[in-house]
Amino acid sequence: MRVYILVLLLSAALTYFLVPAVLRFALRIGAMTQVRERDVHTVPIPRLGGVAMFLGFTASLLIASNIPYLHRVLGNNSQVWAIWWGAALMCLVGFIDDIWELDWYTKLAGEVLAAGVMAWKGVQFITLPFMGLTVGSARFNIACTVLVVIVIVNAVNFMDGLDGLASGIVAIASIAFFIYSYILTRNATPGDYTSVACAVSAASAGMCIGFLPHNFHPARIFMGDSGALMLGMVIAGAGIQVTGQIDPAATSLGYKLPAYLPLLLSVGIIALPIVDFLWATFRRLRRGQSPFHADAGHLHHRLLRLGHSHVGTVLILHMWAAVFSFSCILLVVWPAKKVVWVALGSAAIASVVTFRMFGAGRRKARVTQGERIPSKDATDNVEVTLSSTRVDPIAPHSNSELATQGRLSATTNSLYDDVSPKSVGSPPISFHDDEKRGQS
Repeated sequence: MRVYILVLLLSAALTYFLVPAVLRFALRIGAMTQVRERDVHTVPIPRLGGVAMFLGFTASLLIASNIPYLHRVLGNNSQVWAIWWGAALMCLVGFIDDIWELDWYTKLAGEVLAAGVMAWKGVQFITLPFMGLTVGSARFNIACTVLVVIVIVNAVNFMDGLDGLASGIVAIASIAFFIYSYILTRNATPGDYTSVACAVSAASAGMCIGFLPHNFHPARIFMGDSGALMLGMVIAGAGIQVTGQIDPAATSLGYKLPAYLPLLLSVGIIALPIVDFLWATFRRLRRGQSPFHADAGHLHHRLLRLGHSHVGTVLILHMWAAVFSFSCILLVVWPAKKVVWVALGSAAIASVVTFRMFGAGRRKARVTQGERIPSKDATDNVEVTLSSTRVDPIAPHSNSELATQGRLSATTNSLYDDVSPKSVGSPPISFHDDEKRGQS
């Protein structure tokens, strides 16, 4: 356990200290998230934070692979590097999208390619967690794997809409996956607690934790598609590696861990992003729109319109993610009836916290104070703001205006003392229907 905590801390520290360099690079090339109607942020913010996260993730795995205890599963195991290759390609697709704004079908093709490479290199469904049934042919294995990865990747991407939201949810999910993988590994191979899923989940949690101080409201930098797509790939790869390749019969502990439980846990741990993704897809298809058409109907947008603050909305969604994730984890160690009562009690508390602040009066107060709330029918075609501070999407602000209005909060932190607002250009503003750049 201690060695995995070390991997987590390494990943967190490396990511934290790499972010300032990436922020300077984003400012230099003009990789900024502009303001649109469906956005909650009111000023242009640098993106590409996912690059720092990926570098921290990679460095921590390289260091961990040289630790004798983990060398067997990291140094000579093709599966961990299969996940790495998938994450690297997904980060590259997101990086290109952050710079040049790919159309949705080109980006989807890149996602399929990245998922296919990971599956081709060995991380794929071999058995389904239903009584040990095999998936089928090698081609069908890869197809099932790619489909699951695409759903998870876009679920994480869709949730990346508020400062610290996606990174916090993935951190919670990664910690839950780590606990689950650790228990499965301990039960399947007594005396040997080393596994690819444990190491990857620990590194994934670490890079999210290291990025959060820079990304929490008010964010100095966004992770961009380079981060959201990569995070989805990492957590999908770890989940597939542990649920699709461990014999479910080996994990059975009678009433505590029936053979179907791995799939239930995998879905439950990432339930919040999946629910948001499925609802968004249904909503858009019902309107005759592409599933990738951006709007302001996500869970976080709804909570904002119902009266919660930016930070409050993020913390509420983190709370629900923890309720889903750790209620599922308890099924591994407790009887199902006991877990149901704990889950219901936790959900009741979370519901009280979620609903007690709703009200038009609170929403009106927030608007008066200058907090921006996207309308229900927000699109990328026109800029409307409820905030007292308006950003005009037609005429970019000059560098002096950005400096005067204090639009680069990064300069207030000692880590960013060498980042000057003067280095910020005024890149052209695009209203491409892209889910990621709606982050706030």
